Amino acid sequence: MTRRGWILFLSMGLIWGIPYLLIKVAVGDLNPITLVFLRTLLGAVLLLPLAAARGGLRPLLPRWKFVVAYTLAEVALPWVLLSDAERHLTSSLTGLLIAAVPFVGVILSWLTGAADRFDARRLAGLVIGFVGVAALVGLNVSGSDVTAVGELGLVAIGYAVGPMIIARRLSDVPGIGVVAVSLTLPAIAYGPFALLHLPQTMPSLEVLLAIAILGVVCTAVAFLVFFALIAEVGSVRATMITYVNPAVALALGVVLLQEPFGVGAALGFLLILCGLFLATRRARTAPSAGHEGQTLLEASGRR
Repeated sequence: MTRRGWILFLSMGLIWGIPYLLIKVAVGDLNPITLVFLRTLLGAVLLLPLAAARGGLRPLLPRWKFVVAYTLAEVALPWVLLSDAERHLTSSLTGLLIAAVPFVGVILSWLTGAADRFDARRLAGLVIGFVGVAALVGLNVSGSDVTAVGELGLVAIGYAVGPMIIARRLSDVPGIGVVAVSLTLPAIAYGPFALLHLPQTMPSLEVLLAIAILGVVCTAVAFLVFFALIAEVGSVRATMITYVNPAVALALGVVLLQEPFGVGAALGFLLILCGLFLATRRARTAPSAGHEGQTLLEASGRR
């Protein structure tokens, strides 16, 4: 990997590892719907003009139903559920549980007949990964937080369904256009509800900064950097950030928010990473992506 490739790779590992920390900070003062509205609004303001300038919007018109479906599965519903779950769970635990998304993707692909050969290696990876998730939940979650874990389960399903929609229905359209529209639609839909849930007083500077970083860096800039990463190192190597994001979320939560890091978190994290490697590793090296649609496919579900 080139020096530029390493810089882009490490940047993405950090950029998509910090949203959990920022969401935890923001939901202290903001309703989840208001937070998602502000995040998508900032991302849309930055990416929509860029997508329009690159001609990435018009090709979406014949596929508008699938764009809406992708938006619901990948952004509109998961981001609200994720934000609400973080009102009860630590940011580090949330990041580790979301790392299980690829397992859900493997299962859904297998059930729909879209997966590669489902061999003993993948089965072992799934078993190990779900044992890791069970360790995280069983040793770190109290009975009162079961609803929040359920919300993250729905987030995982949405994050797994999103790439399937891209792969089957939107792989030949500009990814930058899909991203821009998938941010614009929730911003429009949630706008009226967000205004009804505005805080009575001005949020703290810490919260405002968290919102700005979420919308600008972790959303708009993140996709542009990820497109560049795909172009530099190919889609296979780019997906390795899946192993980095949970570690970043865990480290930031423990260091900056003094969140607990016990045996359950350590054991669950190691088991998830091991299972993830076995369950998602390709048998053959796939060719590098040459289209933004594939870029978006690899990016889905990692934020």
